Amino acid sequence: MAKKGLASLFMAVIMVFITACSVNMGEGTESKKAEPAKSGTAPAASGPKKVVFWHAMGGANTKVVEQLATNFNASQDKIKVEAVYQGSYDELLSKLKATMGTSEGPSVVQMYEIGSRFMIDSKAITPMQNFIDADKWDASQLEPNIAGYYTLGGKLYSMPFNTSNPVLYYNKDLFKAAGLDPAKPPKTFEELKTAADTITKSGKATGANFAIYGWFVEQLLANQGAEFVNNGNGRTAAATESTVNSEEGVKVLTWWKDLVDTKAANNLGRKTDDSKKAFSTGQVAMILESTAALKGLVDSSGGKFEVGTGFLPKPADGKEGGVVVGGASLWMMNNRPDDEQKATWEFIKFLTTPKEQAYWSVNTGYFPITKKAYDEELIKTNLKQFPQFQTAIDQLHQTKLNTATQGAVMGVFPEARQIVEGAIEEVLNNKKSPKEALDAAAKEITSKIQTYNKTVK
Repeated sequence: MAKKGLASLFMAVIMVFITACSVNMGEGTESKKAEPAKSGTAPAASGPKKVVFWHAMGGANTKVVEQLATNFNASQDKIKVEAVYQGSYDELLSKLKATMGTSEGPSVVQMYEIGSRFMIDSKAITPMQNFIDADKWDASQLEPNIAGYYTLGGKLYSMPFNTSNPVLYYNKDLFKAAGLDPAKPPKTFEELKTAADTITKSGKATGANFAIYGWFVEQLLANQGAEFVNNGNGRTAAATESTVNSEEGVKVLTWWKDLVDTKAANNLGRKTDDSKKAFSTGQVAMILESTAALKGLVDSSGGKFEVGTGFLPKPADGKEGGVVVGGASLWMMNNRPDDEQKATWEFIKFLTTPKEQAYWSVNTGYFPITKKAYDEELIKTNLKQFPQFQTAIDQLHQTKLNTATQGAVMGVFPEARQIVEGAIEEVLNNKKSPKEALDAAAKEITSKIQTYNKTVK
């Protein structure tokens, strides 16, 4: 394809995707195999090969990313990585957009998991599988339930980076005060309702709170073995319609509404920070949150109460399912010369080593993506300090990988998440029944998927 035509495709796809990218922070056929960009036009530079890494890890995590780059730079003298914070995922995507179809931009970019379909459709990336195959690199060292999200059609498109799952956090002291067993977190929707009712009636706190976050609905569907979109969650072929209004989806919102209606749970809106604050101050006994929030929640409890963790609940009669990884992965940009891409691959391999993964996990709260990282003393020591994280590890490892637990893949995922959040609000505010709200959400998401698919074609 000529450069002008390729640039036009980039812009068309980007404009559909970028309008969807204000989110609350989750295989189609290929027309052509992506290949590494051809070098030879640029003169050889003296000194170390420069690799530019764009990321969206803000706050304390910025320093952790910078340390990883420093560690790599100190390990050899042929490549120098520059880690550049670009703001939120949405801000990063907007900046990346401006470089597509040009010879500018980063060597490697971090992109949230719900941007995966877009990154593939943009034709602006070189699949990681190309480098894995050429290098005969052992991909089995990666956690299969993490790599599974970014694998489509048997090909690993990007390297997992920051990875999390949702778990149930609960206040063991409030459980004990209400006469509940603090060693037994609820496992089902029904058990959670009973526990939440009991705690609310004790008068010491509200039983539960779930932030209105579309990611939780995606997870609660997968935990019942249900898919979010058709065609194997968009993995056996490009998704053409949403199935969020399935029986499993209706069960989720019916249960959620009942919790709020009976005051077993309260509604604090969409901000997960509000939910975490209510939990940390002892106002609510149970919340759903990312595993990456564990250290912060334990620290913010300040010893006032003991934080417990449990698996994501599901209906007692729910089908076998599991959790879907959230977070982001690293994508190799194909507008960079061959030698730069190969240098970037060396950096990416370094990031997957057990030592670096242990450092990353302990300092951020994200899962290590490499199995052998759990053998590192740093991880073992951290688990002794935060034994609650074992719940997250067990939940990840007990999840059986299938199209439901691999997660949905679609080009309008950020917008779909917003639509689902709107549906939850309509249900909790008594504007629509769970079925009516999800039927409308599925119809709207389907329309946007079909528009996106036409744009890509």
